[in-house]
Amino acid sequence: MTIQWFPGHMAKARRQVTEKIKLVDVIFELVDARLPLSSRNPILDEIIGEKPRIIILNKSDLADPVQTKRWVEYFNEQGIAAVPIVAQEGKGMKQVMEKAKEILKPKFDRRAAKGIKPRAIRAMSIGIPNVGKSTLINRFIKKNVAKTGNKPGVTKAQQWLKLGKELELLDTPGILWPKFEDPAIGQKLALTGAIKDTILQLDDIAMYGIEFMRENYPESISKRYHLSEEEMTLAIPEMLMLISERRGFRDDYSRAAEMVIFEIRSGKVGRFTLDIAPVSLPKE
Repeated sequence: MTIQWFPGHMAKARRQVTEKIKLVDVIFELVDARLPLSSRNPILDEIIGEKPRIIILNKSDLADPVQTKRWVEYFNEQGIAAVPIVAQEGKGMKQVMEKAKEILKPKFDRRAAKGIKPRAIRAMSIGIPNVGKSTLINRFIKKNVAKTGNKPGVTKAQQWLKLGKELELLDTPGILWPKFEDPAIGQKLALTGAIKDTILQLDDIAMYGIEFMRENYPESISKRYHLSEEEMTLAIPEMLMLISERRGFRDDYSRAAEMVIFEIRSGKVGRFTLDIAPVSLPKE
């Protein structure tokens, strides 16, 4: 199954980001903590270039905490600052600002030495759809100034927002890339809500989620759907049929699939991470 979603406004947003990036000091690159690699847009590396960035792993309350810790370590080893947050609850926001000040201290010190008047840090928030950029901004500004929604494609235009005298933040629409080279990336993005459900085959996405949870977090899915040891060995379509029957959907597998996807996304099945962090090689 190949999944693609690249509406026209994303191409426009990409052009706008390229034009505005020279105006900012630092990039806040938001990723989904459940897929820290698959939710990174590969075209952004080319756009960002050498501009300082902080990778912000949002929705870390839904992710496997062991994997989140490993991903932070991995990004740090690559020379990229990384901070796990829960934007919905405002957790980790202080650490993002502290990290931004730390990264930009040499630049601002040079400006001060030249007698240039201090100003707020200028940052750009970028990432894929439904990763929580607008929620992050609302938590920073402490007002509901950016539109939010638990679906992709809510933000359609760029806007500058101010956080007191410390931060000026440019919000941008979520940007995917025109083609997913690895079909698994499309499945991961679909399962976590970065792609509109209306273009998906929900049965396929639900079965992908069931299979992943069975292989990687068997206790979580067994407990949620009261699956016996023997039932956990069923073929994936049969497991979906069984879950459908037990939840009262009978043979309405589309409704059952929608329910399974929602419960996996929302953490009701348990915390999980779809991208397994690379194992660091021992240092010589």
